Amino acid sequence: MPGPLPAGVYAIVDGSAARPPLDLVGAFVRGGAAVVQLRLKQAGAGELLRVAREARKLCSGRTLLLLNDRPDVARLAEADGVHLGQDDLPWKAARAILGPQALIGVSTHSDAEIDAAQGVDYIGFGPIFTTPSKPGAALPDPHGLEGLRRAVHRSTVPVVAIGGIGIDSARQVAAAGARCIAAIAHLCNATDPEAATRAMAEAFKR
Repeated sequence: MPGPLPAGVYAIVDGSAARPPLDLVGAFVRGGAAVVQLRLKQAGAGELLRVAREARKLCSGRTLLLLNDRPDVARLAEADGVHLGQDDLPWKAARAILGPQALIGVSTHSDAEIDAAQGVDYIGFGPIFTTPSKPGAALPDPHGLEGLRRAVHRSTVPVVAIGGIGIDSARQVAAAGARCIAAIAHLCNATDPEAATRAMAEAFKR
């Protein structure tokens, strides 16, 4: 039973790094990430389930494990929940698959999307700053810290800030009211992902 979303670093494994996904999961857990999300868009369902079950073992009792956009695989892997994009399964359908105890989050980029997601366990909001993790994607302009503060004020559920956040900006993002700071490139591409996670977690707390 996962309980509320814990505060801290929300590390996303997106499959684009040179290191194998499970190596990154282990590094993020050892570094003190509060949440790890598997976002392996190129993996087939069978491969995703295999990786998710191994990730569950690495995270167990230490870090929450969420899967991106696949509540069916999340349930089979006994993950703690799922994160959904705007084009994924509606969150109420995911809730029907996963049950009342699972954590469900939804990506949001605007006031209307924030309003539509109220009822989930948390929202992701961004991009806060310019991000290198989605080259070529049609992302909105960065919202900045002021946009994040407005989102936190508007939302009735915790906000996970994402988009271009590094150690240098972690404390500012936390001070703006984000429950978690999400990172992909800054952690996945780090020379030492464990140390980078630890440093970001410490910066978030300061």
